[in-house]
Amino acid sequence: MKRVYNFSAGPAVLPEEVLKEAASEMLDYQNSGMSVMEMSHRTKLYESIIKGAEQDLRDLMNIPNNYKVLFLQGGASLQFAMVPMNIMKNKVGNYIITGQWAKKAYQEGKKFGKVKALASSEDKVFSYIPDCSDLDIDSDADYVWICENNTIYGTKFKELPNTKGKILVSDMSSCILSEPVDVSKYGIIFAGVQKNIGPAGLVVVIIREDLIYKEGLDNVPTMLQYTIHDENESLYNTPPTYGIYICGKVFKWLKALGGLEKMKEINEKKAKILYDYLDSSKMFKGTVVKKDRSLMNVPFVTGNEELDAKFVKESKAAGFENLKGHRSVGGMRASIYNAMPIEGVIALVDFMKKFEKENTL
Repeated sequence: MKRVYNFSAGPAVLPEEVLKEAASEMLDYQNSGMSVMEMSHRTKLYESIIKGAEQDLRDLMNIPNNYKVLFLQGGASLQFAMVPMNIMKNKVGNYIITGQWAKKAYQEGKKFGKVKALASSEDKVFSYIPDCSDLDIDSDADYVWICENNTIYGTKFKELPNTKGKILVSDMSSCILSEPVDVSKYGIIFAGVQKNIGPAGLVVVIIREDLIYKEGLDNVPTMLQYTIHDENESLYNTPPTYGIYICGKVFKWLKALGGLEKMKEINEKKAKILYDYLDSSKMFKGTVVKKDRSLMNVPFVTGNEELDAKFVKESKAAGFENLKGHRSVGGMRASIYNAMPIEGVIALVDFMKKFEKENTL
């Protein structure tokens, strides 16, 4: 059976090479006589899997030694609570609202302290990134929170906000590993892996070690304390063992490709093909301010709901899956994560050209 081009925002496309390699090891991983799915997380063999995955991620992102890498459960959404529960010493959080996920994090933060929205782009349906060069940051703010790439709305912070010395917390779920980042500029980076790294059920947390507090956590459930997971090297309880194994393979795939500099080059090339067509099309239009466009998520519309629905239906029949836009935005959205081959983007643009020609009076 021919594989479709899967433009899903998550769970999303994975590298075919990784899937094939995992399939070849499904019944017998390294002569163990068992699948990684069946393997105890307390064995030396599994220890090599999780340690190897961490080291490869450190290599890819040049993660400094004073940052810890944790493989946790609960997805990115649990971090909306876990971050304030662990690092809100002054009970003050500042948030930049650029989409649904930042908004949800802001609402969750209210349960644990005083929170403030420093800036928002909700006035224009989150179609741009607000100016963050001189924000009214609280002097006692424990952190400034951003969702760096907005999956639903297709915007991306091209410059980090001026946090005026406060800790920057970034939800990188839909842009992690798409390009190099300077980890030292952040206090905490977290990412649900199901968009650009691996299968759903896992969140990667990269946290500066001085933010792993041991005191003042009496009311924080044990499973929600960073210090517990750090002390137990992400093995306090049974982790998502198979998910970590697949993520490790994706990390190795990226390293073999040439790392994040090479991945950025490929991603920019893919995005340019699609954005150039949207800018020239008389039918399709992008919905995001050009300077804030994401490399990963590309929303677009025809301006006619019936025509949008027809496009989604016909694109599916042609082998393009999950192009329907998020219900809060409508239209279409193509998520072109790392594992989406450039051939998929070219094929999509060819289909869009054909659709435009056939549906223009």
